[in-house]
Amino acid sequence: MTTQPAPSSRLQRPIIAVVVQQHAEEAAQLRHVRSVLVRAPHVNLLRLGRLDERLAAHLDGLAVAGPAGKALCRAALERPGAGEIFALAVVALEARDQAPLDDLLALWPVVADARRGLVSAYGWVSASVLKGVVRELLSAPPGPALELGIEACRLHQVNPGAVLNAALASPLSTLRAVAARAAGELGRVDLLPALLRGQADEPDDVAFWKARSACLLGDRQQALVAAAAIAVRDGPWSDRALAVVMAASATGPAREWAQRLSQAARGPGAGIGEQRRLIRTLAWLGDLRFVPWLIARMSEPPLARLAGEAFHWITGADLALLDLETLEAPSAPALLDDADADGSIDEDDSLPWPDPARVQAWWAREQSALEAVAMGDRLFLGRALSAQTARHVLTEGTQRQRAHAAMLASLLQPGRPVFQVAAPVARQKRALAEWAA
Repeated sequence: MTTQPAPSSRLQRPIIAVVVQQHAEEAAQLRHVRSVLVRAPHVNLLRLGRLDERLAAHLDGLAVAGPAGKALCRAALERPGAGEIFALAVVALEARDQAPLDDLLALWPVVADARRGLVSAYGWVSASVLKGVVRELLSAPPGPALELGIEACRLHQVNPGAVLNAALASPLSTLRAVAARAAGELGRVDLLPALLRGQADEPDDVAFWKARSACLLGDRQQALVAAAAIAVRDGPWSDRALAVVMAASATGPAREWAQRLSQAARGPGAGIGEQRRLIRTLAWLGDLRFVPWLIARMSEPPLARLAGEAFHWITGADLALLDLETLEAPSAPALLDDADADGSIDEDDSLPWPDPARVQAWWAREQSALEAVAMGDRLFLGRALSAQTARHVLTEGTQRQRAHAAMLASLLQPGRPVFQVAAPVARQKRALAEWAA
């Protein structure tokens, strides 16, 4: 009688190095692509989910390869980027191998991409994988490990408790910034007084996160003043602060901001940058009275696509879906106005080129109906501003719209945790289903 091999030995296969190498390279590259798509103006939840499936498949391939997969991920760190660090961190977390994670954490202060790669890895894996891991990070002294632990809690919507209170008072500005952001996005209303203290003395990044979080938690006075002060200063936090001001302000003050920026865009020495900032502001405002001005900007190549996006944000009219775009796109200079987490990208990239005549005809037909919906107030994707509208945009909108909707949902219901639009899509879908229920 022939003895059958044990099931485990029948399933063993030799590792094909070239295939595992491809898994490592593709996982790193897809993480980079994903960092762009999660902020893109044309990517919806369905498309992001398809990319997530591809990324998960390559990470699974690395996990199945065991030590060989980990070794190839380590080898890729000769030129460490956020994608390479992400891939090794995910493999190490799922294998419960602490040594590579310690090595990667040591890169945090010296490699610019280490923070992004590690944070995204801890946000990608499931909460069950992080059991015990994050607890150790939260017990670490002020520094990278503690920052990573707080970031992991924020991304998984887990309250780290008193650790956050202490981190807000830390002498390390990077830790205060991480803690301030987490406090708002986790709905820690009890930390509102701490967020409002000492805002004027903080560096811009800490001041921004403190002001944004205080607004999310219900303050509409001191926090708005602080956000407005950042919005009027030149710097990397200016536009993000302006988005908070527009979203958190009542309709009257928000319109005053739009009028002020409109005057600046027409003032002496004003250029394309001021006009583009005004267009972004009008998208956040959602006031139908500015639609004719936006349509007029669609004939100006440096402004056309951004004006088309603002038109979509206000009216809900998808230019590509409604055939309101032109296939004869005019030439326009590259505009590197927004910085992605992994490098600069064109803010207008992948936006349709509007056809002004078709857009004007559509507006003539739909204006009255939209005015009846708005009744003098603000719109977002053609709907009145409300928690229900925010949920609709989170379900149906593009990533750039969804990020704004996530902030709006929490501003409209202070203390509500901020929906994580960069989370793995399967997790997002579960969260949306729970919200609907």
